[in-house]
Amino acid sequence: MTDLNSLKYTAEHEWIALDGDVATVGITDYAADKLGDVVFVELPGEGTDVTAATVVGEIESTKSVGELYAPLDGEVVEVNEAVVDDPSLVNSDPFGAGWLVKLKVDAAAVADLLDRDAYVALTGGDE
Repeated sequence: MTDLNSLKYTAEHEWIALDGDVATVGITDYAADKLGDVVFVELPGEGTDVTAATVVGEIESTKSVGELYAPLDGEVVEVNEAVVDDPSLVNSDPFGAGWLVKLKVDAAAVADLLDRDAYVALTGGDE
């Protein structure tokens, strides 16, 4: 189980796990629950430069279509092909096998993101 308190979060319901200068990015269980059953995931290609707060992909569910935003400036260094092949991983394991992309980032930029308490407050106290 991932330690949710060790992650950083965005107001767009993404989580970020930093390892050196590589940030693993996914959507939170809150977002996955609100989306419903995820049926399609479109992610940026490896080597793509992304800019914070810009749309870099799409997540479609049985309820709606959601946009995936880059949480930080960086370069896509890995894409989770397993989640492209089996989008239900976003629902079944959002903090594990359902991760989306890995970005090479300026590690200092992560400090500006939300901690777990601030994210829980943002979502109205829903864990």
